[in-house]
This record gives sequence, structure tokens and C-alpha cells, in this order.
Amino acid sequence: MIEGLEQFDAIRPYEPEEMKQAFEELLSDRQFNLIMKGFAPWLPKFIRNGLLRLAFMGVKSPLDFQMRFMKPVVRYIIRKYTDGCVFHHDQLLADKQTPRYTFVSNHRDIVLDSAFLDLKLIEAGYPTTVEIGIGDNLLIYPWIKRMVRMNKAFTVRRGLTPKEMFASSQLMSQYIHFAVTKKKENIWIAQREGRAKDSDDRTQESVLKMMAMGGNLKELNIVPLTISYEFDPCDYLKAQEFQMKRDNPGFKKSKQDDLDNMKTGILGYKGRVTYHCGTPVNTWLDEIADMPKNEFFSELAHRMDREIHRGYTLYPCNYIAYDELNGSRSQASHYNEADHQRFETYLAGQLEKIRIADKDEPFLRQKMLEMYANPVKNQLAAL
Repeated sequence: MIEGLEQFDAIRPYEPEEMKQAFEELLSDRQFNLIMKGFAPWLPKFIRNGLLRLAFMGVKSPLDFQMRFMKPVVRYIIRKYTDGCVFHHDQLLADKQTPRYTFVSNHRDIVLDSAFLDLKLIEAGYPTTVEIGIGDNLLIYPWIKRMVRMNKAFTVRRGLTPKEMFASSQLMSQYIHFAVTKKKENIWIAQREGRAKDSDDRTQESVLKMMAMGGNLKELNIVPLTISYEFDPCDYLKAQEFQMKRDNPGFKKSKQDDLDNMKTGILGYKGRVTYHCGTPVNTWLDEIADMPKNEFFSELAHRMDREIHRGYTLYPCNYIAYDELNGSRSQASHYNEADHQRFETYLAGQLEKIRIADKDEPFLRQKMLEMYANPVKNQLAAL
């Protein structure tokens, strides 16, 4: 184990020497076994576990685990639930072996944002994947926590007092710096806490301030990353949440709601998906280094947003939604009547899935149109 790593035991992923024990604990977990039984109810437990042990042979690190178990799963998801996933990484250094990056991206899916990136990095010839921060609100069962730690995830604590939040942020920042500089790992982190449900993607200054707590930002080699989905399978769930919060300001999602969002995000149709790396922050960070601290973080967030907004891949549905909201045809050169009909059919199908009391269809439709129009609005402003 790398010297100094023990200070992060409460939040870090498993190290190679811990993988075997973690796997055995996973196999002995009752809830995990119930999940596995659901996939193959005709197989006795000892045979299921024996097959899993056989599959685990030769797995000596979290990266091995990803390559053996997660890589084929993610490839299957891309093949079955998307129309392809493209990775633009021309802005990164030509030397793929030496640098490590901290990817700061907009947030489209709780599980797949980093999973797709992992696969694309490996396919593009990079030597490793990313470590990711996952909120402990999602780790509702011990087997889930073990699984994500085997999958290169570190824990982000939620629901803390201000004093606890400061200490937690400091520890997480120190770990991110340690992972990049000492462990030689990439990091993926969302630009804000939670997803921007209206797709108006903005970097929270608090995220950048947290990253700076553990050391010099330059050593993190930050890359703004843009994730673009043609269709968001969770759009109707987000619209539904907007109405429920409008009608009941005290509404809060349950843990089951979080799990439903995860399942829908993974198994829902996404159309075309694009990942676009913006200009690494280090190329211009010195230009703003002498600003007063608050101005520095504000300008850093602004410039990162501009990179992320420039990086959107926009699809016909985005331009159609933009024109519908603005009552214009200013973007009509980007779509045709068939595109328009396809999007209308899609919207109607998604709205049909919403089953709540006092369903306000005009409001729900408006919210879904905003989700698809905001990337256009932001890219036009950025360019």
C-alpha cells in the first residue's frame, strides 16, 4: 500500500491487496446473493458463487475488475441502449502514458457518466480509467458500497453539518490530490452536486474551492468535459420532480426514487452520446492566478462553463426544443420535418410515462423542452 494512503481509509476505493477479501465479503452478503439469484434462479448458490469465483481469477486490482466485469457490461449498454458513443480527446496531450487528468464534467447520468468515460479512455489507448466520487446517499446497502469501492469509487458524504462538511471536503480534496500525484490515477467529478435537471449546466464554485483545499490546482491537470445525450431517458422523471416540487415545496426524493433514476438512466434509450474534452485548465490558469480569491474562483467557473458549453454536440431535438420555446424557426436549418415528428412522438411517449395526481401536461412539456433547449442557448452564448 502506498505510504500515506491510510489517512483516507474512510473514503477511498480498495487497493489491489484488499480485492480478494472484498470479493469474498461480497459473495457472503445475503442481499447480494438475492440479486444474483434473480439473474439465475435455477442455479444453486454454491454453483453461482463458484462461477463468480472462477470469473474473478486473475483479478488483482480495481482496474482488473473493471476490465473483466465492467467493460463488457458497458459495451453491452452502449450497443443496446444508445446509437453509439463518441469520444473527442484531441485537446489532451499526445503522450497518453504520462499525464493524469481530473475530468470535471456536466452530469447526465449517476452511473454511466464515468462508466462510458472509463471505456472510452481504454479504447483510446490510455493506460487507466478514472476514480469517481459517489454520494453515500446512493450506497444504501453494504454490497453496493463494496461493489463501487472495487470499481474505483471514493465516497462523498452527504447530509452533514457545516462543520462536518468542511472536514469532509478537506479530506476529499486531499485524497483527490493524492490519487492524481501519488497513485497516478485519473479522477472524474461532476461540476456540481447532483444533476442539473434542466440541463442548464453550471460549475459550482464550491466544487472548485473544495478541489483547491488539498493543494495547488495545477497538479490536478483539470480538463472540462462535456457529455451530450441525444435523448435523456430520465427526462420525464426530472419533469415529474419539477411538478412535485412546485406543488409541494417540501417534496424530497426517497432512496427508492434514486434507485429508480439509476435503473432508468442505465436501461433507457439515449440515442447518440458524445464525450468532448475541452482545453485543459492549466493552459490558461496563470492568466487568472493573481486575482483575489473570490474573483479567481468565479472566473475559473465561468471559463470552465464556457469550455463545457462550447463542447456540446447538439442534435435535431435540441434545436427543435429551442425553436418551440422561442416561437421561432431560427435554428430550422439544423432539422427537418421528419426530425420534428420524431421528437414530438418521443415527447408524447415520455409524458405518457408520468403518472402523478393532478398531472399538469403543459407544465411538464415545458420543462422537458427546456432540458433540450438549454444546451443550445448556452452554446450560442459561449460561441
